[in-house]
Amino acid sequence: MASSTCARAHIAIVLLGIVLLFPGNAVVVGAYPRGGGGGDYRMQFLEQQNAARAAMGLPPLEWNERVAGYARWYAESRRGDCALVHSSGPYGENLFWGSGTGWSPAQAVGAWLAEQPRYNYWSNSCYGGMCGHYTQIMWRATRRVGCAMVTCYNGRGTFITCNYDPPGNYVGMRPY
Repeated sequence: MASSTCARAHIAIVLLGIVLLFPGNAVVVGAYPRGGGGGDYRMQFLEQQNAARAAMGLPPLEWNERVAGYARWYAESRRGDCALVHSSGPYGENLFWGSGTGWSPAQAVGAWLAEQPRYNYWSNSCYGGMCGHYTQIMWRATRRVGCAMVTCYNGRGTFITCNYDPPGNYVGMRPY
């Protein structure tokens, strides 16, 4: 069991690394909870993001049903191919894909926040890989988030998206 979990985590990290090498890919976390969409499900998306924001003195993100509706719509549209392609919508967006099922919102958020060591505040740039998912979560002006998660058809994995309002990651501007 432990080696299976370890192998799955390794596959997800490798695939996330490969996907992040290509520009235009974003981390989007979305949620179609198993058995409903209650507060606990939302908290799986919010807790880590808000803890990271609080550590930097930033206000917490609030769950927004309008933004979550957009995330659900987009996650459903990706269910057939599970492709990490941005929606080009009005919100900031983080995307996540994991092989198989059993992925949680917290794992997707954790993957995005794991980019933090690559962000250099003083140069406002990323070193050694992507950090844009982290900076979107940490964008000071962003106040609302909505996320969705789907299991893709034909065993193609799990797709998670989070959308942020207002969006962040403006060139030349620091997130906080």
